[in-house]
Amino acid sequence: MNLLRRLACISLLGLPLFCASPAHAADKQLRIGTLAPKNSLYHRQLVELGEVWRSAQGGSAKYLVYPDGSQGGEAEMARRMRIGQLQGALLSVVGLREIEPSIAALQNLPLLFKNWEEVDYVREKMRPAMEKKFLDKGFVVLAWGDAGWVRFFSKEAAVRPDDYKRMKFFAWGAEAEQQAIMKSLGYTPVPLETTDILPSIQTGMINVVPSTPYFALASQVYTMAPHMLEINWAPIVGALVITKKAWDDMSPEVQASVRHAGDKAGAQMRTQARLEVDEAVNAMKKRGLIVNKPTPAQLREWDELAEKLYPRIRGAMVPAETFDEVFKYLKAYRAGSLEPHEHRYANTPAGFLAP
Repeated sequence: MNLLRRLACISLLGLPLFCASPAHAADKQLRIGTLAPKNSLYHRQLVELGEVWRSAQGGSAKYLVYPDGSQGGEAEMARRMRIGQLQGALLSVVGLREIEPSIAALQNLPLLFKNWEEVDYVREKMRPAMEKKFLDKGFVVLAWGDAGWVRFFSKEAAVRPDDYKRMKFFAWGAEAEQQAIMKSLGYTPVPLETTDILPSIQTGMINVVPSTPYFALASQVYTMAPHMLEINWAPIVGALVITKKAWDDMSPEVQASVRHAGDKAGAQMRTQARLEVDEAVNAMKKRGLIVNKPTPAQLREWDELAEKLYPRIRGAMVPAETFDEVFKYLKAYRAGSLEPHEHRYANTPAGFLAP
């Protein structure tokens, strides 16, 4: 999704790092690609992290951030890191899954997570093993971030799942499995890159954009798709990754400084991005956004759609083992976080969490 596209909206993070001794620092460049807009929260955090690296590195090493998708879409940025044109990128799951497919479990399970606490719990449980998988693929995760909840922005009002069957959805070009699942359920995905969203809405090629509110505001998507469905479809999760080669070229002292800065940047992005969801919605409402809120009966229809989606996602969009792991951790969290008199799996959209 397109927010998913900076983010992630946000996409999330990447960072290039070629490091050597100070004597050769002038030959070193860290080139970072991201879909995040220039001067956005995400861009500013990348710049701050770069200043930490440059200070620790010494000499006249150069740190370059390429915002606004100037290095291509997220799949393209993953490719550029592999061939050394970038040393890192701020990516959402859309790009991260090009490196390690199991990461899709954190973003591609619609209506599963009910709040950020659940997202945080599951991510932290999976984090050590997930970071090891990335390392085995030649990448180091420096920070974990997110960019808000995906909402549906459309040219016409829509509140029920069937309302969207007459519409055409923006879809990531790299997510063929998702497109196949959507088509099988009667929806019409149109594979594009984020840079194509606005002109495609204008021409009628698409009329629905799954996006975070922040991205919809920053990109002005809401001005042409002024109806937002108030439903938290899925979180946009991302990570700041750098190539292992760039990491290994750093001294232990530089690594420690960058690791600390990465942790700080991730925390800042998560905290601020979550605040900006409501702020962005309020700002858009003042400029004409129409918020459509489903009734309880309509929400049940969305839950029924999720029940149909999960078996199709398992093993296709998300590796079966990782899919099961997410549900295991979420079941454990809900069992421990709800009061004894509460139904332990209240509002769970599928039977995977049943006792």
